[in-house]
Amino acid sequence: MRVLVIGSTGQLGSDVVRAFSGGDVVGLDHKTIDIEIPSSITDALNHYRPDFVVNAAAFHNVELCESRPDRAFAVNALAVDDLAAQCALAKIHLVHVSTDYVFDGRATTPYDESAPVGPLSVYAISKVAGEQLLQRHGGAWTIVRTSGLYGVRGSRTKGYTFIERILTQAAEGRPLHVVNDITFSPSYTRHVAEGIRRIVESGAGGIFHVTNSGHCTWYEFAREIIRQSGVDAELHETTSERFPTVARRPAFSALGHGALARAGLGTMPAWQEGIRDYLSERSAAAPAFG
Repeated sequence: MRVLVIGSTGQLGSDVVRAFSGGDVVGLDHKTIDIEIPSSITDALNHYRPDFVVNAAAFHNVELCESRPDRAFAVNALAVDDLAAQCALAKIHLVHVSTDYVFDGRATTPYDESAPVGPLSVYAISKVAGEQLLQRHGGAWTIVRTSGLYGVRGSRTKGYTFIERILTQAAEGRPLHVVNDITFSPSYTRHVAEGIRRIVESGAGGIFHVTNSGHCTWYEFAREIIRQSGVDAELHETTSERFPTVARRPAFSALGHGALARAGLGTMPAWQEGIRDYLSERSAAAPAFG
């Protein structure tokens, strides 16, 4: 089984490559494949002849998407449409990474995979469009929705993880003001990547939510980071009104794991375990954080 990972140098993509490192895996970054160019997709599929393609590439700067809807839809929808068409034609199973932002945030319990979508931002609308365009081609496909990703590699868009920001501000003695009115499922990329591997190895299709289990607010997330890291910090809870944004975000976007359970693919580690394992890996890679 050969797995081709698109977006292999990104925060999630790099850990997906690592999750498959014991097998036949090929990682492609933007320099080696441009999913906005159909011929680039064709060349990669013909050259590597994968059984599975995991697409972890996206235009995910949520704020910038509001002023650049053309870029959001080019990468998150139209490119996915073409990738799905070519994979279906070549009988390749496509695994596409999507987001909790497809939901409107009105729920009070974790969203099941079957829940109706209700995107609030340009980014979210473009991701919903990508999901829907992908499905129209038939063939073998899997959509993996995730939430609140963080990994040791960091985010190309933000340049840091939320955990790093908390630890840095604490070390500088700066007070922390973190919102307590947005609930989500923070997810460590290594755990998500391992969940994707389980899905791929099973050959299961359809929509799956793959996050660390449980949910919390950003304030609760920060409080647990501080507790586990053992740092001294002045932490205050606040509301999202303190940090106005152009893009609307769901107030509640925790994801349930019904599809994983129904497919017999086990459970996901709790979000507190994600912090623990992140801090452990961060410690092992300490020189990189100098």
